[in-house]
Amino acid sequence: MTLRPEDYLAVESELGAHNYKPLDVVLSRGEDVWVWDTEGKRYLDCLSAYSAVNQGHCHPKIHEAMVEQAKRLTLTSRAFRNDQLALFYKEVCDLTNSHKVLPMNSGAEAVESAIKAVRKWGYEVKGVPHDQAEIIVCEDNFHGRTIGIVGFSTDPAARSGFGPFAPGFTVIPFGDNEALEAAITENTVGFLVEPIQGEAGVIIPPDGYLTKVRDICSRHNVQLILDEIQTGLGRTGKLLAEEHDGVEADLTLIGKALSGGFYPVSAVLSNSEVLGVLKPGQHGSTFGGNPLACAVARASLRVLIEEDMINNAERMGAYFLEGLQRIRNNLIKDIRGRGLMIAVEFHKEAEGARRYCEALRQAGLLCKETHINTIRFAPPLTIKKDHIDWALEQIEPALRA
Repeated sequence: MTLRPEDYLAVESELGAHNYKPLDVVLSRGEDVWVWDTEGKRYLDCLSAYSAVNQGHCHPKIHEAMVEQAKRLTLTSRAFRNDQLALFYKEVCDLTNSHKVLPMNSGAEAVESAIKAVRKWGYEVKGVPHDQAEIIVCEDNFHGRTIGIVGFSTDPAARSGFGPFAPGFTVIPFGDNEALEAAITENTVGFLVEPIQGEAGVIIPPDGYLTKVRDICSRHNVQLILDEIQTGLGRTGKLLAEEHDGVEADLTLIGKALSGGFYPVSAVLSNSEVLGVLKPGQHGSTFGGNPLACAVARASLRVLIEEDMINNAERMGAYFLEGLQRIRNNLIKDIRGRGLMIAVEFHKEAEGARRYCEALRQAGLLCKETHINTIRFAPPLTIKKDHIDWALEQIEPALRA
């Protein structure tokens, strides 16, 4: 049976929970930077599934690794060992200079796992009194959708109606190292922060912010937890965004592009001191570290490096940003970015960015608004100059309108 686009929309509306407001395009195929809808129209993907497909849609080498592993063994649980997990550990540690890895599935699971591990470290190593551990987070953060995480969100849409929430979190302004220093107490065990706030609208902190944060955390024996689930794995023109400030976190959280969009894979990268507090039976995941996930993650990391996607993100991001900054519209408040993580923010008088996203969809380019007034442009890291030239030809008239 062949369905029309409106048929798909009707079924979704009737049977699905209405917790998303997607653009009304029904996609059926993807390749590299392009996706096609059910009627065969082609679109340039400038969202990359929120950076999950950094390597481009349906990358053939990741696909091959997935198919080959799926023929052999997909899941053992962690009750037994498999021949892919150790190889994944070795390759990701060598690449990121990590000492220990905790594999999980979703980004939110990685965040929750880091919170658990850091609290336990606080009690067993730092000597914080039982149930008194504090973790500092930032305003306008986005770390996931679980009850634990939305409890320290400042977004009313994310937290309203879902309480009561767990205590133990202190909220400070993003990009303010003095506020961090002032918030630390003898019970502070961690500071959880995004190097660049993605969902908030690609908010880039002041130069040197992470350098100062690293120093503050070290002086106060506080674990620095960097959520690189969206910024990591090449998106900002570095393997990890922390490299722009020349720092290393105590815990780094990665996900999304860790599988190139083929499978849910995430990981907590850390030192032995923190992850060493977890003993058998205290934390786990049925699917975390399964052989299929590990094989896919290994291939995803390989193609990032072998195909020079990270350096390409730096070069093409600068080119894309420069082109966008030439656009003139009094309703545009700011155009900013790092690598291929770019935002165009409008003044409130523009009455939202959604209408621009709708216009671009009609022109064959897919992007999405965030926080009402901002559009993010985050294409796959495989994008080329001629793709960007074409994109700018569509974006300029749409944003001038």
